[in-house]
Order: sequence, then C-alpha cells, then structure tokens
Amino acid sequence: MVLNLFGPESLKKMLPEVEQAACRKLQGWSSQSTIELKDASASMVFDLTAKKLISYDQENSSENLRESFVAFIQGLISFPLNLPGTAYHKCLQGRKKAMKMLKSMLQERRANPRKNQSDFFDYVLEELQREGTILTEAIALDLMFVLLFASYETTSLALTFAIKILSDNPQALKQLTEEHEAILKNRENIGSGLTWKEYKSMTYTFQFINETVRLANIVPGIFRKALKDIQYQGYTIPAGWAIMVCPPAVHLNPATYKDPLAFNPSRWKGMETNGASKHFMAFGGGMRFCVGTEFTKVQMAVFLHCLITKYRWQAVKGGNIVRTPGLQFPNGFHINITSKDDQN
Repeated sequence: MVLNLFGPESLKKMLPEVEQAACRKLQGWSSQSTIELKDASASMVFDLTAKKLISYDQENSSENLRESFVAFIQGLISFPLNLPGTAYHKCLQGRKKAMKMLKSMLQERRANPRKNQSDFFDYVLEELQREGTILTEAIALDLMFVLLFASYETTSLALTFAIKILSDNPQALKQLTEEHEAILKNRENIGSGLTWKEYKSMTYTFQFINETVRLANIVPGIFRKALKDIQYQGYTIPAGWAIMVCPPAVHLNPATYKDPLAFNPSRWKGMETNGASKHFMAFGGGMRFCVGTEFTKVQMAVFLHCLITKYRWQAVKGGNIVRTPGLQFPNGFHINITSKDDQN
C-alpha cells in the first residue's frame, strides 16, 4: 500500500512536486535573517508527506497536526511517568490528539469517498472493504501515524545533519556543487526542472547521503523478536525474547569502516548505495527494509540540488549535537541563507 504512493514509478511523477516544495521553502527562508534549520526542514517535509499521505493542508486546517507530533517526539524516549507536565505525559497526549485527528479525517473520507485514488486514505478505505483483509481501522490509523512520524522526523534530522556536515567540510561541498552544477550545464533547457534521469545520475550525492546517514545513526535502535532459539557466539537467545539491534555499533565499527568517525563519502565508491546489508542498516534491512528509503533520498537529493545551485548559507549559532540516544540539536542549528543571484 505504501509503495503505491512512494514506489519508484510514483516518485518519478512526484519529483517536480518535491522540487517545487524545496525551492518555494528556500526562497521564503532566504528572505529571513536566520532560520532554525531543523524546525524549518521538519515543517517542509511534514507538509509534503502529509499532503501525499492524507491530503492534509495546514493552511486550510483548523487544527495543527504537526504540533501533536512534536509533543509526541519530545517525550518518545523519556522516563515513563504519566503525570501532567512530564515529557511522557505530553507524549501520550500528543499521540492521542494526533490519532483523534486522523480518525476524524478517515471517517470524513469514508463518508465522502473520492473517485480516483490519490492518497493513502484512498488505499486504506479500499483495503478495509476487501473481503478477508487483515487490516482494521485501528491498524490503519496506527500505520498512518507511524508513516507521518517516521518520514518527517528522520528526514528533517538527516537534512539538518547534512547541512551541518557540509558547513564543516568544504571539500565535500565543492564536490557536491560540481556535480549539481554539471547537471544544470548539461541540460538543454536551463529553466526546466529535475528529471528522473538527472536524479539517478547524482553519484556523489548518493555517496554523500549514505555517509551522512551512516554517521548520523538517526535510528539508534531497531527492535526484532526471536521467533525461535538463536545460537550466537556461544549464547542462546530464547524464542520470544526481544532483540535490540544497535546500528551505531555496526556503522562505527573500525573492522568494517576505516577511520569510522571521519566523514568520507568516497568510501562508498563502487559500493551499493541503495540497499541494506549487515554492515549498513540506516534504513533497516531484510523484509523490514524501510519502504520510504527512496522517498527519503529523493527529498534529500532534491533539496541539496536546489540549495547548492541557487543559494549560499552561513552558520549563525547552534549546531552542536547530542545523542539522547537519538541524534538531537539541543540549541538548534540557525543559519542565514542568501541567493547566489543577489551576490553576483
């Protein structure tokens, strides 16, 4: 169901929309003295994702759906003390409010169905009516919540971390700029938008994205359940036990990655940059490989293309990173963006 919206064929059609959204936001940000990049990029990604998933438009809605997700995220990993004022209580209230809004939207769509399938609600309603389906309304609402949360929070963190990395690595910025300016130079019509062929040609960009998410380790833990007894290095993991896989332990392993703490996109030269393996699990792996992986990469690559070819930026304040245990910018990352046209 998700691949109907975010599979390769759908993304090809969505590419102009992603580019327009990125360019529109960047233009608005360049008119401000500074922007806090994490919050600004989260708003950009959430608006796009919510529109594609549930046709939600913040400007035409009486309630702010993203605010509920922000409250949920801030208390997601917190001491489970459910008292008013605690982060955990705010987290539960945020989820409760978001689920209530999603349920209301689903019921409204069920009462007023649309002829053509265009968002996730449409696919859910069709599946709910199918005989023998395992999908229930409760599962569908949970799925919508998770898809919105996972897509916008992880992507905005990855984008913020990527810009922070570029600010600190002039050589990486130079190589990325050369690749994206070459795309414009080789284009017959300079005014036309990105094509899927141009997107797939971004070799260094994909290496840069892989290295960014390897170091970012935005998802610090992946949970699995042992379906049978597992023998591992002399130990037995009993059937039914929960297993927490720790991607940072893999991604920062010097036996796998030379000088693992160094930012080096070139380490991905000649390597697969679209899949997952036991050495690279930024997007999960196996049957649980993230279905939104390509959507995330499209958003990151297109945003970088729009930013690097048309704008310059300067770090103003913040940018320090902590892991609690997930990646966080406690003081934000404030930057000033200016158009290259204004400086020529």
